[in-house]
Amino acid sequence: MVSSKKRLLQRFRVPLGFLLSAAFLVLARPTALTLAVGGAIAVVGLLIRAWAAGHIHKYEKLAVTGPYSHSRNPLYLGSFILAVGFTIAGNIWWLALITAALFLGIYFPVMRVEEQDLRERHGADFEEFAANVPLFFPRLTPWKKGDAGFDFQLYLKHREYQAALGLIFGLAVLTAKMFVFPQV
Repeated sequence: MVSSKKRLLQRFRVPLGFLLSAAFLVLARPTALTLAVGGAIAVVGLLIRAWAAGHIHKYEKLAVTGPYSHSRNPLYLGSFILAVGFTIAGNIWWLALITAALFLGIYFPVMRVEEQDLRERHGADFEEFAANVPLFFPRLTPWKKGDAGFDFQLYLKHREYQAALGLIFGLAVLTAKMFVFPQV
C-alpha cells in the first residue's frame, strides 16, 4: 500500500513546480552567457519531454519504446534538465540547491508511487522493464528495439506543447530581466 503522504506529493508536484518557477523568475539575475547556456540546456530537457510524450500511452500500455527504452522516467528526466537549464539561465547558484532538494524530495517518491502502480497493472512485464531500464538516469543504448515511433497525436493529447510555451515565456521573462537588471 502506498502511503497517503506520497500520494499527496504526487498531487502537488506540479503546483509546487509553478510556485518555485514564480519565485525563480522574481529572483533571477541572468546574464547573456548564463541565459544562452541555460536556455540551450533547457531546450534539451524540453525535447526529451516532447519525445517521451509522443511514446507514452498513459494507463493503456507499458511504455518501453523511444526514450522509455533508456529511462523509466524520461518525462521527469526532461523536467530535471529543464530545471537545470533555467537555474543556470537565472544565474542564482543557491537556487540550484533548492531545486535539487525539491526534486529529490518530491519527484523520487512520486516515481516510486508510480512504479508501484505500474507493477500492479503490468506485473511481469514491468518487472522485466525495471530490471533492464534505470529508474531515472538513462542507459546509453536502448533496452529493446521497439517498432513504435513518435506519435505527434500523443504529444498533442498529453498537451506537452504547454511545456514549450512555458519555456518560451520563462526565457522571455529572463531576457527582459537581463535588460532591466543588468549584472555589474
